[in-house]
Amino acid sequence: MKKILIIQPIHQEGIKLLQSNSEYEFEVVENIEINFLKNKIKDCDGVSIRTAKLSGEVIEAANNLKIISRHGVGYDNIDLNVSKKKNITLAITSTANAVAVAEHVMFMILNISKRGNMYDDTVKSGKFNERNKLPKTVELWNKNILIAGFGRIGQALIKRCLGFEMNVFVYDPYVSKEFIERQGGKKVEDLSEASKNMDAVSLHIPLNNETKNIINYELLKSMKKNCIIINAARGGIVNEIDLDRALNENLIFGAGLDVFETEPPAENNALLKNKKVFLSPHTAAFTEECMTRMGKETIQNIFDFFEGSLENSKKVKL
Repeated sequence: MKKILIIQPIHQEGIKLLQSNSEYEFEVVENIEINFLKNKIKDCDGVSIRTAKLSGEVIEAANNLKIISRHGVGYDNIDLNVSKKKNITLAITSTANAVAVAEHVMFMILNISKRGNMYDDTVKSGKFNERNKLPKTVELWNKNILIAGFGRIGQALIKRCLGFEMNVFVYDPYVSKEFIERQGGKKVEDLSEASKNMDAVSLHIPLNNETKNIINYELLKSMKKNCIIINAARGGIVNEIDLDRALNENLIFGAGLDVFETEPPAENNALLKNKKVFLSPHTAAFTEECMTRMGKETIQNIFDFFEGSLENSKKVKL
């Protein structure tokens, strides 16, 4: 019988999937303290993990670990070097969250461009008759949006942008011009240069040495004053201090962040008080439907791995 450790709870449908297979025993833990995990992981054959950090120290303590199944698509919370050294497979739920995140991005763009919070507050605070004093909203029709990263989320997002009759540009050095054009977009070769002509930029790229702080003050200063920045990818891609400064100096129209460099963000993070930024607590994928899919796919990836049928598209190249 194979032993599976579920670090942080997943949707009950995923648990039911585990319960239905008599070849597996499992335990769900919420304690993510290093020494606790080192003890729990010792004899495990597989691990499911959400956002908690799975350090090299913890992975080193695993004697039998063969697969880490990530509940999501990012994996910067997992020590890849140690995983590779121990020949552990890392799987992601690559097909589960595209729709939810793409919808959340559109929700953010619409809320910012239509000044949703401000207009709502005006009515609720009894200032309905002061509506003519409110700043005007902007339309999405015929606006330019740059989708940075054209994986499943980017491909789900382009359909929604085209539905609003936006002009969609795509930056992704690993995707062909022909494929992007078939989806209705236009390929750009340089993210920084292309950003200068955009009305919105939505980030769907991994966090690494090349992308850290790629959205910085110098780039923000070069953008159009009506540009909206959305980051539903990974904290650290956008320099938060620079973003706050750019918003305060009216260099761009607004921003939406679902992710932060430090989570939760520090109480003194200036963006928490900036009215030009719309924030959510890393919950872009938190639809009921998506959490169900992710929970089931996380467990199914473990099953498929041990059965030798895990798709390459769900494996991370270490």
